[in-house]
Amino acid sequence: MPSSAELDRDVRLCVYRRLLADGGAPTHERVAAELGIAVEEAEAAFRRLEAGRVLVLAPGTLGVWMANPLSAVPTEFRVETPSGSHFGNCAWDAFGVIAMLGGEGTIFTHCPDCNEPLEFRVEGGELQPAEAVAHFAVPARRWWENIGSATTCVPG
Repeated sequence: MPSSAELDRDVRLCVYRRLLADGGAPTHERVAAELGIAVEEAEAAFRRLEAGRVLVLAPGTLGVWMANPLSAVPTEFRVETPSGSHFGNCAWDAFGVIAMLGGEGTIFTHCPDCNEPLEFRVEGGELQPAEAVAHFAVPARRWWENIGSATTCVPG
């Protein structure tokens, strides 16, 4: 029987594989079936991964909302890469999706101030010239404070 750490690693990798292949996150039941483990083991792993800030579950459920930097639901940060289209949870994570998937891709979003479309291209791991300013109103050390909170919108 694998240790909790080994099981959590396998569950995490399964969630990422399914998110990338299917565009949506698997249920804990599907992960259990794919890994040949009990549903209760998958549920416990999901909860440990949430506690360890590896996964973000939709409030009050076991449904995967985020597997950083990927979002399991559509967001305002669509990322096109050679391996497919995905969503980042925020601007920062959208660049993380590109980095995770090989360093090539384009982020499509909009300016939160004027709503003008924005497009950021990364080629060869380098951001192509773009005229934009990023402003983070909250220091990075506090970004996790409202992850999954009632003030954060979960698209239906």
